[in-house]
Amino acid sequence: MPYRWILFLVMIISVLTTPALAQDDQQLELAKKLANPIASLISVPLQYNYDKYSGLNDSASVSSLNIQPVIPFSLGTEWNLITRTIVPLVDKHGFPSKDVNKSGLGDITASQFFSPKSPTAGGWIWGVGPVEQLPTATENALGSKQCGIGPTAVVLKQQAGWTVGFLGNHIWSVAGEKDRAYVNATFLEPFVSYTTKTKTTIGVNTESTYDWNSKEWSVPVHVQVSQLFKIGPQILQLSVGGRYWATSPDNGPEGWGLRVQLTFLFPQ
Repeated sequence: MPYRWILFLVMIISVLTTPALAQDDQQLELAKKLANPIASLISVPLQYNYDKYSGLNDSASVSSLNIQPVIPFSLGTEWNLITRTIVPLVDKHGFPSKDVNKSGLGDITASQFFSPKSPTAGGWIWGVGPVEQLPTATENALGSKQCGIGPTAVVLKQQAGWTVGFLGNHIWSVAGEKDRAYVNATFLEPFVSYTTKTKTTIGVNTESTYDWNSKEWSVPVHVQVSQLFKIGPQILQLSVGGRYWATSPDNGPEGWGLRVQLTFLFPQ
């Protein structure tokens, strides 16, 4: 499988780059910031996900490349606005219905977090704001054809290399095609990670979604390892991990999937 070569590449990069970065405190802080979803840091993660749909047949699968730019804006001396956007490029392959086997752009999700520049007295970092779902899918099988909006919030604490937190949102349909299902979904993401002095981050999280219409959960559990490194002047982070579907709707993804992410950092 090609994924074995990806894992081999991660091991090589980790071995080659860790000694060069071991004494760089600035890059260690960057690695810690990447564990914070609302850090004041410009980054562009390119996230690849692969899942099998074995409940349908042995060949049904979905691959997606999520382009996820994070751009902070300073709002005076006390507040930041952190924008996080997810642009999914999706490929569905091997499904029994030809109408499902499509490739193209999915629905874009955009979040804006208003966050204090300084943590609270107890060291907590938090942010709140709106989240929007845009009906940008180029094929019916790749999106909801619904425009949605709702609230989003995140809270976390970082101490001694550890990052522990929770991110959540809820989206309701406000417009869209009448023959498509109304969106009423809650997203819950508890996360925990540890960053070592060699800029290696080990993390666990879930990205659970509850559909209030169908009353069904989708719960993938992720375990991944990330390494910060440099190629010339460009600072990057490569992450590789597995995702296990603890539960999913009927004919949804099952078993183990793959996640690989390459993040480009642009420190201010």
